Amino acid sequence: NYIIKNMKKVINPPKSDWSQILERPTQTVEAIEETVTAIFDDIKRNGNDGVKRYTSIFDGVELNDFFVSEAEILEAEQLVSTELKAAIEVAKANILKFHSAQKTEKVLIAISEGIECWQEKRPIQKVGLYIPGGTAPLFSSVLMLAIPAKIAGCKEIMLATPPNKKGKINPAIIYAAQQCGVTKIIKVGGIQAIAAMTFGTETIPQVYKIFGPGNQFVTVAKQLSTKYGVAIDMPAGPSELLVVADASANASFVASDLLSQAEHGTDSQVILVSTSKSKLEEVEKEIDKQIEVLTRKSIAEKAIGNSKLIYVETKETALEMINEYGPEHFIVCTDHNDFYVDNIENAGSVFIGNYTPESAGDYASGTNHTLPTNGYTKAYSGVNLDSFLKAISFQKISEKGIQNIGNTIEVLADAEGLDAHKNAVTLRLKSLKSE
Repeated sequence: NYIIKNMKKVINPPKSDWSQILERPTQTVEAIEETVTAIFDDIKRNGNDGVKRYTSIFDGVELNDFFVSEAEILEAEQLVSTELKAAIEVAKANILKFHSAQKTEKVLIAISEGIECWQEKRPIQKVGLYIPGGTAPLFSSVLMLAIPAKIAGCKEIMLATPPNKKGKINPAIIYAAQQCGVTKIIKVGGIQAIAAMTFGTETIPQVYKIFGPGNQFVTVAKQLSTKYGVAIDMPAGPSELLVVADASANASFVASDLLSQAEHGTDSQVILVSTSKSKLEEVEKEIDKQIEVLTRKSIAEKAIGNSKLIYVETKETALEMINEYGPEHFIVCTDHNDFYVDNIENAGSVFIGNYTPESAGDYASGTNHTLPTNGYTKAYSGVNLDSFLKAISFQKISEKGIQNIGNTIEVLADAEGLDAHKNAVTLRLKSLKSE
């Protein structure tokens, strides 16, 4: 009853095999941590010289100045088409609308007479946004990261992205950065960019938190940066999508969604879980047909090689498997959409119904596309406005308030054997009695 055809179609797998079937096509952290650590150590010691050397090795260009100039900003504005500018403006407005709605008011409460506690959110002052260059210039990620950073009120919003072999940045990335309030753009990518933002160099400022997707090396570099006191949004590696579909789904739509994710990169992964064997067959035929006309066919083919078509008998089994996988993107195309929507526990972003393609969230519907991958949806949220804010708590206690709560604090501190804690209250209570 357990069959794999062409290493990608799986029929009724037993639960004991789920973890193997749902394995991501990524290297282990150990396999690449040595490289990342060596580059971090080099840049910590050598600053700009180290950044320059690795930019030469990995990006094939010698740069003396890492910063995008005013002239390049003006040039980029001329190079971006009117049509693309208009599309960026629509996407920007929608993302702005959704993330602005996430603002919360100050929370203030009188705990008891004389004791007030409140919480306020303040922006992270210095943030670094990593934008992959690679095979696709992800200017959409600029919108997703810079817009909430700007709404939050971050003072320094630095963007890092790898240059091409001519030392240039894609003009759409520069234009989007200008439209969204980025304060500095550096032509640095990969591990060296994360290291430069972690330690700072002679010219590149250090940041307090690093955001953005990247390949496996960038993901491990971000995780390493946390050892040096820099926060990160989440571990976000190669992109992934899981679609659940039953007999009611449109096979061509499902195939197009699977391929739209597969074309991201050779290490992307797409999975279809279905309660209909015939639908698996239909989708497979559609994939074979649609992949032929893709400009990034060779990339998509390699990603499809990492991918699975899985049949299970019931929607309950499907849901359990999906929660076990914890997809970055989750598309629901069934006659029982509410069942999946109400019971999904682990997913980055959910797309519901035949007319909600995952590419809508990637670009322009308003939600954020910077999401946890590799099963981290079990514990991490995708980027949102709060990602750029810190919650600070405040409290104010009056004379009456310390008299009301003082004895409680003394008893608790005494029970923990912390005399100085107790004494900090006792002294105040005595001073009030002597008045």
